[in-house]
Amino acid sequence: MTADAKVPVTVLTGFLGAGKTTLLNRILTERHGMRIAVIENEFGEVGIDDALVIDAEEEVFEMNNGCICCTVRGDLIRILGTLMRRRDRFDHVLIETTGLADPAPVAQTFFMDDEIGEQLRLDGIVTLVDAAHLLRHLDEEKPEGVENEAVEQIAFADRIVLNKTDLVDAAQLAEVHRRVREVNALADVHEAVQADVDLRAVLDIGGFDLTRALDLDPAFLTDGEHQHDTTVTSVGIELPGELELERLNEWLGELLSTKGADIFRSKGVLAVAGMPERYVFQGVHMLFDGTHGPEWGDAERVSRAVFIGRHLDRAALEAGLRSCLRTPVAAR
Repeated sequence: MTADAKVPVTVLTGFLGAGKTTLLNRILTERHGMRIAVIENEFGEVGIDDALVIDAEEEVFEMNNGCICCTVRGDLIRILGTLMRRRDRFDHVLIETTGLADPAPVAQTFFMDDEIGEQLRLDGIVTLVDAAHLLRHLDEEKPEGVENEAVEQIAFADRIVLNKTDLVDAAQLAEVHRRVREVNALADVHEAVQADVDLRAVLDIGGFDLTRALDLDPAFLTDGEHQHDTTVTSVGIELPGELELERLNEWLGELLSTKGADIFRSKGVLAVAGMPERYVFQGVHMLFDGTHGPEWGDAERVSRAVFIGRHLDRAALEAGLRSCLRTPVAAR
């Protein structure tokens, strides 16, 4: 099969909270004439991202319980195989990785699996960068042998969306540009607020260059192992019942102000007393934002929250959210 006849695949990556799902929602709602199948990988025991992705006609496959670059890579190959059996339904495949994924093993899939490589081509790796928090993640010291995911995601990018530029001043933005260029001097960089970027810059770009990937990592085409930082974990909480808004605000405010440096990402869909809609919150370190989601209707009111970070105290997080219940419920 010629390269033009193969289905293009975009790998959408970026560190936790960089704005990947915001860009995905733009891709799913803007008129670009493409039918896109989405494969979404989430790092967490409780799925939240499905609630954050807007309803769309496109096919969306979820992959939970592990990181796409290692433990659930076999699932990725199986889903891609399933998609190929109904390829008349879409023109493009988009894979959203977790914020802790190394994109290199994902990209390998299209060169090391013959069946996949014959039908799909890697169009490009698009990396979202959070201008407000990038520097601390680039400078983070990792245990020996453990990769810095933020560096890897930028190094392998064919396009970089420098997001959240409204949250930094001119000096910090210039420093972020400089540090990004230190890691990757070749990728086009597009500044954005709320991931608002011209989609022609990120879709169907023909940007992935195998030669450059091999220059970055001579072992790119070997099936080697890589290590994640085991101090970074995810705590997922599911809690039936309704939460008191005042207690919730007080607890979340205290939690993020005292532990926010180690909580890379927080997100949840919550049932708040007196609120007919779902309350959707997202946080990156100390920054926090909440919006109203769809109404609950007749659905059971169950709050789901995920915290991803370093040295998380599962018992304390569960007890903290439970303390916000309007009617106390004993832990199961």
